[in-house]
Amino acid sequence: MDMAEFPVRGSRHRIRRTHVIVAGCAMALCTTVAAPAAADGGTTTTAAKPTIVLVHGAFADASSWNGVVERLERRGYPVIAPANPLRGLYSDSTYIASVLDSIKGPLVLVGHSYGGSLISSAAAGNPRVKSLVYVAALMPDVGENGMSLSARFPSELGTATKSVPYRAGGGLSGTDLYLKPDKLHQVFAADLPESTTRIMAVTQRPAATTAFSEKAKVAAWKHIPSWFLVAKQDKTINPDQERFEAKRAGSHTVEIDSSHVAMISHPEAVTDLVLQAATAAESARPTLPDTGARAETALTGITAASLIAGAGALLLGRRLRRPTP
Repeated sequence: MDMAEFPVRGSRHRIRRTHVIVAGCAMALCTTVAAPAAADGGTTTTAAKPTIVLVHGAFADASSWNGVVERLERRGYPVIAPANPLRGLYSDSTYIASVLDSIKGPLVLVGHSYGGSLISSAAAGNPRVKSLVYVAALMPDVGENGMSLSARFPSELGTATKSVPYRAGGGLSGTDLYLKPDKLHQVFAADLPESTTRIMAVTQRPAATTAFSEKAKVAAWKHIPSWFLVAKQDKTINPDQERFEAKRAGSHTVEIDSSHVAMISHPEAVTDLVLQAATAAESARPTLPDTGARAETALTGITAASLIAGAGALLLGRRLRRPTP
């Protein structure tokens, strides 16, 4: 190219300025489009930990979960251990279902003993319940109750209880079942110190007979993944009954050397099983990857930037070809 054909100095300055502006616009547009995709690592949501709901059984109260609650909270899980009314399968499961309604987000239900019957009923039809965990628990099928299951798999509980009539408001009355104080240690909590079980005998909460006589109308474990802890030294619920229930439900099962109150005597083992169920619940709700729409938006942005750059190059070429005045 002949030097005489090259634009004058002022023209070269305008060309350089135009080139910089075009390049800057293209880079800014690409950066603006790409930034949102990079900011969230390619995902659009963050999975939250499920709330763990711990339901106690007969002759106990929510404090029986204390050791498990402490461990779950240390792992960052929200936990609630509601008071089980112990008045009957239908009314108690309705109450637990109402507690679930008050909690936002995904749920993992854990039931001990009679509490297993309640979570099987309360979870039915609730899509937020992702896992069920049974700890030395009742797990009745539709048409079964605690009495029918114990008739098939006898335990020492039958000779360890006493019946006490009670009256309630509105003329209602019924019968409560208590554990005999001299039987509680042997049948209910043999692996706890006797000094502890003496207090448990005094503070126990009785269950109405309807808790064990009312037949299950639903069985949520047929539709929700379940985990089961079998207490091999259980004298309250026959361990063979626990194995039967777990096998029938296809539960993920562990067995430990424990009395009926495994959550008190072996809180670490119970917590480990609950964490398995909670982890499965979290993995069942994967974070969402970038959608096609987002990829399309990014491509559109890049295309637009290319068009701008191309237009700038065309303008620059025209300027270069323009003759010097």
